Amino acid sequence: MLPGTSSLLLCLWTKVVSSTWYEVGSGYAAAERRTNEVYIEETPQVSLPEYRVPQWCHRLNIYHGEATCYSPRGGNYLSSMGTRCELSCNRGYRLIGQRSIQCLPNRRWSGITYCRHIEPPKLRCPESRERIAEPDKLTTTVYWDPARATDTADGIIKHVTLHGPEPGSEFPEGEHVIRYTVYDQAYNRATCKFAVRVQVIRCPVLKPPEHGYLSCTSAGNNYGATCEYHCDGGYERQGAHLRVCQSTRQWSGSQPRCTPMQINVDVNSVASLMDQFYDKRRLLIVSAPDPSDRYYKMQNSMLQQATCGLDLRHITIIELVGLPPHEVGRIHEHRLSDNIIEGLRQFLHITRSRFNMVFVGKDGVDRDRYIQPVTPEELFSFVDTYLLSSQEQLQREQNRDMCE
Repeated sequence: MLPGTSSLLLCLWTKVVSSTWYEVGSGYAAAERRTNEVYIEETPQVSLPEYRVPQWCHRLNIYHGEATCYSPRGGNYLSSMGTRCELSCNRGYRLIGQRSIQCLPNRRWSGITYCRHIEPPKLRCPESRERIAEPDKLTTTVYWDPARATDTADGIIKHVTLHGPEPGSEFPEGEHVIRYTVYDQAYNRATCKFAVRVQVIRCPVLKPPEHGYLSCTSAGNNYGATCEYHCDGGYERQGAHLRVCQSTRQWSGSQPRCTPMQINVDVNSVASLMDQFYDKRRLLIVSAPDPSDRYYKMQNSMLQQATCGLDLRHITIIELVGLPPHEVGRIHEHRLSDNIIEGLRQFLHITRSRFNMVFVGKDGVDRDRYIQPVTPEELFSFVDTYLLSSQEQLQREQNRDMCE
């Protein structure tokens, strides 16, 4: 008997048979001989116990979740064939796929399931705020702490973006909306916003005085702005020269007036006379040896017809006519003393021997000289091109047609 096989019982029974035929009467009869027969009998085969290799699926790893598994075999067979697992996700995650899966004979789970982060991060913006524009400005500097962001899952914030000016920026008047956007690692987005409102305190708009104008800082009537009053050439300011817009929305002081310039010719020196015109009027000093001088009469006629243009450009005429002891000096109807006449001739080097003119700017400096009559147009062109201040240029544009 071989080990591991069923026994085989072999039985042999031998019987030898041979026949001899004899004639008996008319027939034949067989004579029995010895016969040999063989019988073979097998016993039934016994089956061996069957052995099968267990079927396993890969171990489940549910990131940001968990699997609760039940195996028909129990014990440590939680990934074997037939095992069923119930899946769930952590807070803030959603289950994508089947909630219940089973280990199949092909060693694969019956579905693909994972947890996806769906809850957006938490984002908190600063409170909205209102500010007053700084004195003498239409803007103000605004500061705030950046928005605070936290993630509901792994705590990782991937991107935080500011839409608008940075903290510490200058904000003009009006309402400004600042937005923040944040992304977590799963690219879930959250946004928040807040407003910055800037208010400008304003005073009533000031009107310029008659025969004068205003020069103001900033917007001219906002809190902290200062306005300075100026009078046209030939006029003098009576009252405060400066007013300030206060936080109460009221102007300091009261409005001054511009009154015609009072020329004082009863002075002891040329300097005292010239100081009255400093930064206010330009001077055209006309000198002639005799009132009948041809050039003088021609020049005087042209100037009398250009009074408006002369006043618009702040030009005052001083006449020095004749020879001592009959020499006459005058400003309009005001007569100058002999001492002032002599002082002017020496100070500006004006000769008595022939017709000549000296043009003096508002700064008291000799600007041009003429030995022949000059037309008002030529004189005005020189002033408009070289001597006008920016404020005078603005007024010149506004009053361009005034003398036409």
